[in-house]
Amino acid sequence: MIRLANTNDINNINNLLYQVHKVHSDGRNDIFKEGMKKYSSEDVVEIINNPDKPIFVCEENNIVVGYAFCVIKQIKNNSSLVDRIELYIDDLCVDSNYQGKGIGTKLYNYVKEYANQINADSVTLNVWCFNEKAMKFYQKLGLKPLKVIMEDNIKSH
Repeated sequence: MIRLANTNDINNINNLLYQVHKVHSDGRNDIFKEGMKKYSSEDVVEIINNPDKPIFVCEENNIVVGYAFCVIKQIKNNSSLVDRIELYIDDLCVDSNYQGKGIGTKLYNYVKEYANQINADSVTLNVWCFNEKAMKFYQKLGLKPLKVIMEDNIKSH
C-alpha cells in the first residue's frame, strides 16, 4: 500500500533515512558524514505538513518499507525558462531488507501518477554517480540524464 506519510511514520522514515545516508557516506565519505541522516525528525514533521512537499510511503504489515520525498516545483514568469511544473524526487529509499521486490518501481510509478494528477510536465531527481545500483534502477524505469554536475576533486590530486 502506498499513501501519504503522517507523523506516525517518523520512526520508520528515520530508519530509512539512516540507510540511504549510509549508502552515500560509504560511497563518498569525503562529502557525507558517517552515521548521520538528511533530515531531523522535526524536519520530517515540517515536510509532512507542507502540501508542496509530499512524502509517499510504501507500507507492508504496518511497517514503512520505502518512501519517496517529493517537491512540487513551479517555474512561472521566468525570463528564460518556459512555465512548467516539475515533480522533483528529493529522496527515494527502499529498506535494504525489501529491495529487489518491486517496491521502488511501485513507489516511482505512484509518484509518476501523482505527477500526472497535478499536471506536472516532468519528474526529476538527482542520483550520485557512485551509486551505480540506483543509476541502473532509474535507467530501467526510463529516466535519462538531464544535466550533469562535474567535479575536479582537488584534494585527491
